[in-house]
Amino acid sequence: MSKPTQTGHRALRPLPNFIFASRWLQLPLYLGLIAAQAVYVFHFWVELVHLLEAAFGNQHALQALISSIGYKADTSITSLNETVIMLVVLGLIDVVMISNLLIMVIVGGYETFVSRLDLDGHPDQPEWLSHVNASVLKVKLGTAIIGISSIHLLKTFINAANYDEKVLMWQTIIHIAFLLSAIAIAWADRLMSHHDKAAH
Repeated sequence: MSKPTQTGHRALRPLPNFIFASRWLQLPLYLGLIAAQAVYVFHFWVELVHLLEAAFGNQHALQALISSIGYKADTSITSLNETVIMLVVLGLIDVVMISNLLIMVIVGGYETFVSRLDLDGHPDQPEWLSHVNASVLKVKLGTAIIGISSIHLLKTFINAANYDEKVLMWQTIIHIAFLLSAIAIAWADRLMSHHDKAAH
C-alpha cells in the first residue's frame, strides 16, 4: 500500500524562515534590471529611427549615427555608406543580445534564487527555463557574454582605423579570456554532472 503524499509544507522555525525569506531582497535587483532593459529598448528605437531618417537623407540623423558609433573618415560623410550601416546594425544587434542576456538573468535568476514562476504549460514558456539551475544559468550567461564580446570585437575591427593598436590587442585578449572562461565553466559543469550521476 502506497503512502499518502504530503500536500502541506512543514512550518519553518522563526530564524530559518527569516533567512529563507531574505531571498526576496533580490526582487528589487531584478526589477532594476527590467528598468535597465527599458532604457535599452529606448536606445534601440532612437538608433533605429536615426538610421531610417539618415537613409532618407536627414543630415542631422546621419551625424548623430556617426557620432554614436565613433566613425571617422578622411572625407566628409554626407550620406550613408556600407560601413556606417554595418556598424549601426551591429550596434542594434549588440543591444538585442544584451537584452537577451538581461532576460536570462531576470527570468532564470528569479526562478532559480527567488520563487517559482509556475509557467508549466504556458505556450510562451522558454524551452531552457524548464531545466534551468545555477550551473545551466552560468553556462548560458557565459555563452551570451561571448556573443556580445564577438559583436564588439567585430565592430572594432570594421572601424579599426580609428582605434589604437593597444585597444585592438586588448579587446582580442579579453575576448579570448571570455572564451576560455566559458569553456572552463562548461567543462567543470560537465564534470560535476558526471560525478553526480556516478554517485547515484
